[in-house]
Amino acid sequence: MPFWHPTISRTAGPIYIGITNAISAAIASGELAPGDQMPPHRTLAIQLGVDLTTVTRAYAEARSQGLLEAVVGRGTFVRDRPAVQGAEPSIIDLGMNLPPQAGIGLPQQIQQGLSTLLSGPGYLTALSYRTGAGTPRERHAGAAWLMPVLGAVDPARIVVAPGAQPALLAVLGIVARRGDTLLCDELTYPGIRSIAAQLGIRLVGVTADAEGMMPAALAETARSTTARAVYVIPTIQNPATTTLSPARRHALTEVALRAGLRIVEDDAYGMLVSEPHRALSFIAPEITYHVATLSKVLSPALRIAYVVAPDADATAGLEAALRANTMMASPLLSGLATAWINDGTAARLRNAIRGECRARQAIARDILPPGSFVAHPEGIQIWLRTPASQGREQFLAKAVRQGLALVHSDAFWVGQGCAPDAVRVSLGAPESQEHLRLALRRLVAILSEARPMQSYVV
Repeated sequence: MPFWHPTISRTAGPIYIGITNAISAAIASGELAPGDQMPPHRTLAIQLGVDLTTVTRAYAEARSQGLLEAVVGRGTFVRDRPAVQGAEPSIIDLGMNLPPQAGIGLPQQIQQGLSTLLSGPGYLTALSYRTGAGTPRERHAGAAWLMPVLGAVDPARIVVAPGAQPALLAVLGIVARRGDTLLCDELTYPGIRSIAAQLGIRLVGVTADAEGMMPAALAETARSTTARAVYVIPTIQNPATTTLSPARRHALTEVALRAGLRIVEDDAYGMLVSEPHRALSFIAPEITYHVATLSKVLSPALRIAYVVAPDADATAGLEAALRANTMMASPLLSGLATAWINDGTAARLRNAIRGECRARQAIARDILPPGSFVAHPEGIQIWLRTPASQGREQFLAKAVRQGLALVHSDAFWVGQGCAPDAVRVSLGAPESQEHLRLALRRLVAILSEARPMQSYVV
């Protein structure tokens, strides 16, 4: 894993526990997947500036928690932990931020949709290579899907991409060069941190309040840096769950226009909410790249994202960048997404997922202590404050021992100083509402144990 760049908290507890918790958070967020090979002990020790025995101890602890396994002669790998059908799960995933998939008939819809697609007269186009930004039919479907947030957008500005992550990689490669600065929320999506590290782009956090990124802070940070662009998650911000109001959206675009910033709008959750606000791209299309994935509102199985570029020249550049990185979006998945949008299946599935999200948010409000978290009522995650007396590292270690996969604030933090004491709890990952209740009750038990941390010597 040459591009895994863990962030280790050194404020409390042994460093080896911090490394173990970073491994757990990376697995929970999907940054590390089952079967991925971990960096050699010495390589990671040099990267983190710690001694070799610290990494060896961390890997041993991760193996004892069932996170890693060592293969003689090959190295250390992320362990695959299959669930036992019908049994109470020993590990409940609260880390992977995905829409709830149980009970909405998704497998049957996929099977039926693919069968229809492959039995149609144009099935060969779904099984072949293609060039370009998607067929006209696919781009028109993307425009129709995004109409609630973008209004009537020219399909010629839309590029079909194989998911949001490669789309963001392509967009950041256009709006910034190695050594440039990209502004973002102090708490931001870990995937953007990985892209920035790979491209050699410096991330600088912008202060936020209860409404999200603050326009005055953006203006001041833009003045004090040589930033070329700003990255924004406007709806159900990941991880803090804030949604920019219409007034805040207009204010931020005005600052960006005055400061000469391009906007990279990652609207992963915009189509999930029942009353979405207009996107930043609707307000200032000439400076904004809008990225909207289907993975967060329908299913990760649909690795399709629609990217709306500012103009024809930008569309051509984006198309070339995506072709260089990924060649093309899967014609099979893009064809399925197009069919679902056109026949209403996508909207029906999204509405069912939205209803399940509401139900799971209600479960969280019923079980967790009042005032302990913030959330959007239709979101797939909550932002849970952890007791300062426990510390987020100790809290996460207890959660792992309770069989809970979580992602704490260090995975998202790009601001100055220490990250806040908080964890992201993804409500969509547990396979059922009952498993979610079980996981949240385990969390309540950990929260009730809050007491002063013991001192450690590293």
